[in-house]
Amino acid sequence: MKKILMVCEAFGGGVFTYVSQLCNDMVDNFDVYLAYAVRPQTPKNYRDFLDKRIHLIEVDGFNAGNLLNIANDMKVIKALRKIEKEVQPDIIHLHSSVAGGIGRIAFKGKNNTVLYTPHGYAHILMEPSRKTKVYGMMEKFLGKYSSATILTCCESEDDVTSKITKNHTYIETGVNLKDLSESLDGIRPVENEKFTVFTLGRVTGQKQPKVFNRIAELVPEARFVWIGGGEQENLLTAPNIEITGWKDRKEALAMAKGADAYVLCSRGEAIAMSLIENMYIKKLVLVSNVMGNKSVINDGVNGYVCNTPEEYADRIRNAMKKFPTSLPENAYRDVLTTYNTDVMKEKYIKYYNSL
Repeated sequence: MKKILMVCEAFGGGVFTYVSQLCNDMVDNFDVYLAYAVRPQTPKNYRDFLDKRIHLIEVDGFNAGNLLNIANDMKVIKALRKIEKEVQPDIIHLHSSVAGGIGRIAFKGKNNTVLYTPHGYAHILMEPSRKTKVYGMMEKFLGKYSSATILTCCESEDDVTSKITKNHTYIETGVNLKDLSESLDGIRPVENEKFTVFTLGRVTGQKQPKVFNRIAELVPEARFVWIGGGEQENLLTAPNIEITGWKDRKEALAMAKGADAYVLCSRGEAIAMSLIENMYIKKLVLVSNVMGNKSVINDGVNGYVCNTPEEYADRIRNAMKKFPTSLPENAYRDVLTTYNTDVMKEKYIKYYNSL
C-alpha cells in the first residue's frame, strides 16, 4: 500500500475532526502515518478518535502555533525531515497554515508528492495584523516556489488559490452523517415563543460579531442567540441577543433544532462544519458572501447569501411572514449527495491513487 504521512500542527477544533476522520477513512487503502502536535484544544482522549492502525508521531516543538519563531521553526523542520527519511512516504499531506508553511520548506517533493490543505487561509480568516500580513506573504512565496499542490476544501477557496499557484485542486469537506444522525437521535428541540435566529462558535473577529449584532438591531421582533462565547462578547449589545456560553454538543444541538434560522456572517471559511450540520438539520441558512460559504450556499436555492446586515434582516423578516420551506429541503439533499464523509472518502481514495 502507498504510505501517506499526514502532518498537522493545528490538531484541535474543526481541523482535528477533519484530519482524524480522513486518517480513519484511509487506513483500509493506505498505510497512514500522522505527525502532529498536541494543543490546548486537542481532546485529552484524542487517541480514542483514531484507528489503531494509524502510526502516531508526536513532533516536539511543533505546537508553537506560528511561523514567526525562526529558531523553533528550524528545529521542527529538522524533525520533519528526519520523519520523512524514516517513514519514506509516497504522499505527504500538510494540514492548516503552520504545517503548510513549515512543511513546504521541510519537504522538497523529490521522492514523493506534497499536498497542502489550508482549511481556510489564515491571512483571510483572521483580522488584519502584522501576523496576517506575514502569513499572506508566506502563502504567495511558497505558492510560487514550492512544488506542493494546494488541495482546498471547496471551489471558492480553490479560486483564491489560483492566484497563488498553478498547482491546485479541491475536494469538498463533508460531515459524518452516521455520527451526526446518532447525535441527533432522541434530542428534543428547545421550544421558542419567538422566531429564533442563531449562530454557533467562538465570538471572534473571524465570525464578525459586529455584523451579527447589527442584524439583531434591524430585526428587534426576533430572538437572536449566539451559542458559544469568546473575547468579543462585548460587541453583542443588542437587547434581543442572548449569549449562551459554551454548551455541550447535545445541548447545542437541542437549541439548534428548536431555532428557525442559522446565520454564518463570517469573514471567510474553508467549509464550516456547523453550516453543513445545520443544512442537515433543515434550518434556513443565511451566510456571508465570502470564501467557503458561497461555494456551499446557492442564493435563493438552498439558503441565502448576503452582503450587508440589511440583506440578512430583509431575508429574516420575509421568512417570518412566509417561511421558504423548499430552501432547507434543498440544503438537506445537498448534504446527502455532496457534503458528507462517504462522498469525501471516495474522492480522496481516487485522488491519492492518481498521484
